[in-house]
Amino acid sequence: MNTRMRSAAMVGAASVLLVSLSACGGVLPGGGSDSDTPARKGNDVKIGLLLPERETARYEKFDYPIIMKTVAKLTSGKGTLIYKNAKEDALLQKRQMQDMIDAQVDAILVDAVDSKVIAASVQKAKDAGIHVIAYDRLAQGPVEAYVGFDNELVGQTQGKALLEALGSGATKSSKIVMINGAPTDPNAAVFKEAARAELGDAVTIAKSSDIVGWKPKNAQTAMEQAITSIGADHIAGVYSANDGMAGGIITALKNAGVTDLPPITGQDAELAAVQRILVGDQYMSVYKPYPEEAATAAEMAVRIAQGRSIEFEALAMNATDSPTTKQIRTASVSVVALTRKNIKSTVIKDGIFSVKEICTPKYEAACAEAGLTK
Repeated sequence: MNTRMRSAAMVGAASVLLVSLSACGGVLPGGGSDSDTPARKGNDVKIGLLLPERETARYEKFDYPIIMKTVAKLTSGKGTLIYKNAKEDALLQKRQMQDMIDAQVDAILVDAVDSKVIAASVQKAKDAGIHVIAYDRLAQGPVEAYVGFDNELVGQTQGKALLEALGSGATKSSKIVMINGAPTDPNAAVFKEAARAELGDAVTIAKSSDIVGWKPKNAQTAMEQAITSIGADHIAGVYSANDGMAGGIITALKNAGVTDLPPITGQDAELAAVQRILVGDQYMSVYKPYPEEAATAAEMAVRIAQGRSIEFEALAMNATDSPTTKQIRTASVSVVALTRKNIKSTVIKDGIFSVKEICTPKYEAACAEAGLTK
């Protein structure tokens, strides 16, 4: 098992163990017990959740409801979750953070629209005695922990899959278009750098664009410009940082008359992407187990809000540096490439989507070919 997988396994194992211990009052890591670490609060904690946007389906479908349910479970229904979505507006998120501070929440989970802009708000929260945990994106400022996926592995997985799709056709003359994530999202930079490193000198990056707000329409426009510049017939493959943008890229290619689409990557395993993978419009996505990430983040927020530092620290055993803060406690969750071959063993097995949700009438034939039956 490699280091990343061990890290993810430790996160999951620690989470399960700690929930069990807190339920029965058992011995905690380090040899102590519940009574050895006086809690600042009981179950009546107040947790704030700030998510960045709604363009990506996962936030409303998975992250918010999972965090809400986990907070309720860990506090026997006595904890409160206050949720706000910034709709891609960094200044709105700053105001939402101030609202959380004014509401005197105990801890805040923040998935930053802009990692730099939010830094001053993180400092304000800390000055007010509120714990701040960066969620999914590493915010700047004095955050106490970071919960996210292995972002370097995401980019490596995308780059490796693109080369595998090209096979023997991957040569230095093969022209690749890179449609990257938002320049304000620190994760996007890691995805891009890791994917570029994986692609190496095997192909040529003919065009690369960073997409404001991760918007599919912006990605479509960038792809249209790439087609005009390079020529549709000369594009061997497309690196798309996520699934929403992959949809815009595919629209641009089809509008340009391309019927035999080049391999296109993605990320997030959105339902529409899974269906595109089934019919061959999109080559792959990156499946990120949102339930594990969200549940871990919720547990960390509750435990630090309660003052149960041993349990909190056990959930974040790694460390990450941001431009402003060093050695941030980190819980890192691993990822896997999603292709037509493993839809059943990933998103279906984990209950992200059912066969019925995926295999609508339009996709029944493709589902049958892939061995997916209702």
